[in-house]
Amino acid sequence: MHDALKAATAPVRFGPKHHSAEPRVTTNFLSCVLAAVFTSVPAVALAEWQAVEEVRPYSISGTSGAGLYESIGERGPKAGGFGRAIAHTTFKLTWTRKYEPQGNACVIVTNRPKLIITYTLPKPSAALPAAVKSSWEAFISGVQAHERVHGETIKEMVKDIEATSIGLTVADDPDCKKIRIELTRRLGEISQRQRQRGRDFDKIEMGDGGNIQQLILKLVNGP
Repeated sequence: MHDALKAATAPVRFGPKHHSAEPRVTTNFLSCVLAAVFTSVPAVALAEWQAVEEVRPYSISGTSGAGLYESIGERGPKAGGFGRAIAHTTFKLTWTRKYEPQGNACVIVTNRPKLIITYTLPKPSAALPAAVKSSWEAFISGVQAHERVHGETIKEMVKDIEATSIGLTVADDPDCKKIRIELTRRLGEISQRQRQRGRDFDKIEMGDGGNIQQLILKLVNGP
């Protein structure tokens, strides 16, 4: 299978030493924008909210699995210093947050997130032959499922931030300055945990014999 893949898609290769040549599934996490918006909204418990999830397709061409994968390598989203990606997940997170002095302390009484998750995925620009269409649908379904896992970890991160933020109280902080430092520290820890979860998941999915590699092999070595 590896030989067929290399012959059909050279110079695409597998293995940790060839990341720059292989279009990959990646997750590029945009920095959380911690927008402190002072409002007159009354104090609330954890608010109900829904993430906005959108798919941003990029166009590829080809009439075979190998041709489609080659086009991904040419047109896929750039992945930092690692060449092109098959797909990636990004997000924008902003907050409506209210800090309220209570006596000599400061308390976060409102902490409402707005989360937009964007999945960038390949999409053939023209109709595919029936056999190739079947292979493609199996491939893109697997890639979408992979990216949705990243989307779920992002939503879980936001819920963790919400839980640790609402009601956060810092004593001896009537000007609500110390609380911002403490909140930033906590958010950094939560963000790092989420990033590590993503890296661990990708390591399994994209390692030798992993799900993503198998999806690529089936696509490229199919019709």
